[in-house]
Formats: sequence, structure tokens, C-alpha cells
Amino acid sequence: MNQRARKIEVRLRELSQLFNLMDPSPFIDRDLDADAEEFIVNWARELPHTGDLELVIHLGTRPPPDRAEGVEAAVQHYFTNRAEMKHRELRQLLRRGRFSLIIGLLFLAACFGLSEALQLFSRQRWSEFVELGLQIAGWVAMWRPLEIFLYDWWPVRSDQRLLERLARMQVRLELPVA
Repeated sequence: MNQRARKIEVRLRELSQLFNLMDPSPFIDRDLDADAEEFIVNWARELPHTGDLELVIHLGTRPPPDRAEGVEAAVQHYFTNRAEMKHRELRQLLRRGRFSLIIGLLFLAACFGLSEALQLFSRQRWSEFVELGLQIAGWVAMWRPLEIFLYDWWPVRSDQRLLERLARMQVRLELPVA
């Protein structure tokens, strides 16, 4: 164990509480229990963002030896899969942002083009109102792409980094004294 590892401690009666009991997958592929995952992730968020993590599981009863040996691999496998899902989510968000940006820029250009054309062909008072409305509509169309590229991507990236960090953490079982 790394002496500088940040500890996340969980107390359970038995090891099976860590995993989703409804998941029929083999042990290594089992999902963590939703409450256990939330507890671990929230604790990890509270820790400094540097250094290794260690999950210490205090158990009330001894697990079967084969399960005890596979816990670290199962937990790391679970968080690796979750990190990959976040990576895909980030890629989809940025793809949507690029597509939205193209649409927004085209719409903005069309609005400004119509506004200029209206200036050339009409000198009536209402045309100024329509021109301004077109310009505002064009800029409003840029709202979503700007929101994606300025604000939406970084929380997803932060979650991905946290999950990658959790995927590398060591897992240690603290067994009851026999």
C-alpha cells in the first residue's frame, strides 16, 4: 500500500453488500450497489485531487476466499467501465457542440444576411425593428453551442477523471478477527 494513498473506508456486514445482488454477471463484471458506488464516489470527491486512492472495506463476516481475492479486480473493472462511459458521454457532448456550433453559425450568418438585405431594400421604420430582431435571434441561436463549450463539458471531464482515478485505486479488505 502506498503510504500517501487517500483512504475511503466502507463498513459492511458482508462483502455481498458492495455489489448489486440483482446483477447476474460473473463476479468480476458485477455492478457495484448504487448506494455503495454513490458513497465511494462522494467520498473520493471530498479528497484532494492528487495522490492515489485506497478503498478499505471493513467486513463483519469473512467472505469466501475466491471472492476476497477478486474484490480489487471487480471494483477496478467496474470503475474502468464507468470511466469509459463518461469518456463516450464527453465525446458525444463535444460532437453535439460542434454540430450545434455549425448550425448556430449558419443561422447567425443567415440572420445577419437577411438584416443587411432588409436595410438595402427597405427604409421604413419597422424594418429597423425586424433587423434588430433578426440579429438577436441569430445570437440566441449561438446560446447552446457556447453553453456546451464554455460550461457543459468540464463537469463531465471532471467526473471522468475521478472515475479513472477510482479505477486505479487499491482495495483492501479488513476482515474480522477469527
